Amino acid sequence: MSVDQENVSKIISVLSHRIRREILLILCEKGENSFTDLMNALNVDTGKLSFHIRSLAPFLEQTPSGKYKLSRSGESAVRIIRDVESWAEVADVERKATQLPLASFKKRAYAFLIDFAIMIMITSLLLLEIVVSLASGNWFSLTLNLLFLALGLLWIYSTLLEGFSGQSLGKRAIGLKVVRTDGKKLSYEHAAVRNFGKVLLPFDLLFGYELKDPRFIRYFDKFAGTTVIDLRASLANPVSQASEQSQT
Repeated sequence: MSVDQENVSKIISVLSHRIRREILLILCEKGENSFTDLMNALNVDTGKLSFHIRSLAPFLEQTPSGKYKLSRSGESAVRIIRDVESWAEVADVERKATQLPLASFKKRAYAFLIDFAIMIMITSLLLLEIVVSLASGNWFSLTLNLLFLALGLLWIYSTLLEGFSGQSLGKRAIGLKVVRTDGKKLSYEHAAVRNFGKVLLPFDLLFGYELKDPRFIRYFDKFAGTTVIDLRASLANPVSQASEQSQT
């Protein structure tokens, strides 16, 4: 069955106006509203509201008391509006994410090695007595214990520091910071999820590589909705950054 594209264009044109969308959303939330209630809620004059209500005629019905409510078509229109709002939010998030000054794999590796070296030193101090007593014993077992403890401490340490400020000591030294790709504040929960991938680092990097997305060098970054930005790169070119912001 062919669709009348002219009718489709008319519907899109009606829903393209912000006030009309707001009228439909208000009626969806309130159920019924009088003309005066809508006028007060929207802060518009009588003439303007009358014009928009006439434009929305296919989507509205009037009750015996003269109040307005959504018709079945109006309920469908509200679903379309909410879907489009969701698409717009996703598109905006993706646009912002592509503008982030992403940290290179090399810099991220340097930051990781600094943090891991710190954890190895702390682990060695914690296990110093064991290291001395096993100096002539099973070095493989000792190394394995050191590695697992260091990785466990690395997860706790990275989660606490990144959850607090987005930076571990290694990232601070290299000039990197963990951020959420949706622009919201990084939480300890997000930091905990992304840093769990460091315990499974080879697999984390492998699956991250398969994503083919420069924001997510590690898979657990995508899982947590986080990425790592280069603060020094953003500071190195403030003119271009200001230009981008003015264009948006």
